[in-house]
Amino acid sequence: MYSNPMIWADYPDVDVIRVEDTYYMVSTTMHMMPGCVILRSYDLMQWETATYVYDRLDHTPAQRLENGEQIYGKGMWAATLRYHQGKFYVIFVANDTRKTYLYTSTTITGPWNKQIIEGFYHDCSLFFDDDERVYLVHGNREIHLTELEPDLSGPKQDGRHRVIVTDHQPHYLGYEGAHFYKIEGIYYVFLIHITKAAGRRTQACYRADTLDGTFVGGDVFNDDMGYFNSGVAQGGIVDTPDGDWYAILFQDHGAVGRIPVLVPMRFEDGVPVFAKKAPKYIDIASTRPGYRYKPLVASDRFEYTVDDQGNVRLQDVWQWNHTPHDELWSVTEKPGVYRIRTGQLSPNLTFAVNTLTQRAMGPACSATVTLDGSKLNDGDYAGLCFLIGTYGLIAMTKDDGQYHLVMQARKAPDTSIFGSLVDQEPATEYARIPVTGPVVTLRAFAHFVDNQDECRFAYLDGTDWKELGIPHKMVYKLDHFMGCRVGLFLFSTQEIGGEADFSDFEYQIM
Repeated sequence: MYSNPMIWADYPDVDVIRVEDTYYMVSTTMHMMPGCVILRSYDLMQWETATYVYDRLDHTPAQRLENGEQIYGKGMWAATLRYHQGKFYVIFVANDTRKTYLYTSTTITGPWNKQIIEGFYHDCSLFFDDDERVYLVHGNREIHLTELEPDLSGPKQDGRHRVIVTDHQPHYLGYEGAHFYKIEGIYYVFLIHITKAAGRRTQACYRADTLDGTFVGGDVFNDDMGYFNSGVAQGGIVDTPDGDWYAILFQDHGAVGRIPVLVPMRFEDGVPVFAKKAPKYIDIASTRPGYRYKPLVASDRFEYTVDDQGNVRLQDVWQWNHTPHDELWSVTEKPGVYRIRTGQLSPNLTFAVNTLTQRAMGPACSATVTLDGSKLNDGDYAGLCFLIGTYGLIAMTKDDGQYHLVMQARKAPDTSIFGSLVDQEPATEYARIPVTGPVVTLRAFAHFVDNQDECRFAYLDGTDWKELGIPHKMVYKLDHFMGCRVGLFLFSTQEIGGEADFSDFEYQIM
């Protein structure tokens, strides 16, 4: 029996497929690099990282956190993942560049070939019909069926283009999050929305016998698992080798993010029938019994070597906040150390280049790291954080040559939407103490049960942990539109060129 939700961490906008005995699930990663993560499973409940589709996207100034620009809450959204005639396809839009990206590969681990599809297709779902005509189903409020050219370069001029479902209710979320399928001759589109009657996100499905026919249907699943009226909705469906069907949807879970949930379903006379409730526990067979999964988060001793191409590949648990500046970080200059240098001034943690992150995990998690700040400049801040719009951090800083430990936290403006108003003001400082030397071990802890969403910070004083600052309430908002991340950071506020060394990173799920 496996507990449900499947993963207590931020994996939103999921799409899932099965290739023979293996399940693959893609999820939104927005501003993080590498991006567009694909997970792998053999039982739909336990997952590991299979690959990232790209290391870097377009190297724009905003993606690189340059000139005060950023892509918080933007970047890649809601990818569609398909496998067709021996090739994997991933399509998504990036809300900063306003482009639609197509990546293809003959293996899940790549290399992935990058193309641009003409047009912009919100929450799109890729569909290959039996006659080899290919479509994208996409949109918000109006769900469009758009036929593509055979090479997927853009819309087919004389192809099929129509609106198949509409929902223009005022003040509520119209249909979006399309997932499109053809099963036993019937076409299905699964969608999410919020109605006044439901008061939360629900899952809907419409179906038709032909692509030119009328799509009929409505809500098929409405459940919050008893969790703060937070509806479980939006995602793909998949069948097992034994013919059982499941939907993988997601649920908003406060500051930890949007987490995936498995829901059993079946088809009765062509109509999808979901379980009335998402089960808290699921017994499901594995296609590879006894398989040992790589963890989705992990400790790191930063012991890496350079490959034949002169590159270093970090553990796939790590993602940088935005595109890293590769000339300013290293894990090989000093064995066992993640070293960061600064190359620009930053007003606060939000704009710190080369912040190295892992997802926070519920129900609670903690991270510890040893920091050597002997090469910090005055006005530098280096330390351990929970990165979100309402972030909290513990850092070593230097002021007139004196080292201090500080605890800072901030509240993001309520008016922020999709990164457009990310705040450049410094965080509020709640504690500051002098320290005698530049080497210290730091700890960050967060608790997410029942939306507690509280983080605390401490430092090691001899053999005793001493808390610094206040317990801080993190709040999920649209400025970052992402669950909080454990992060290692350095930023300069007065002069560039400071340096910080991190070692012995330990991650625990409590």
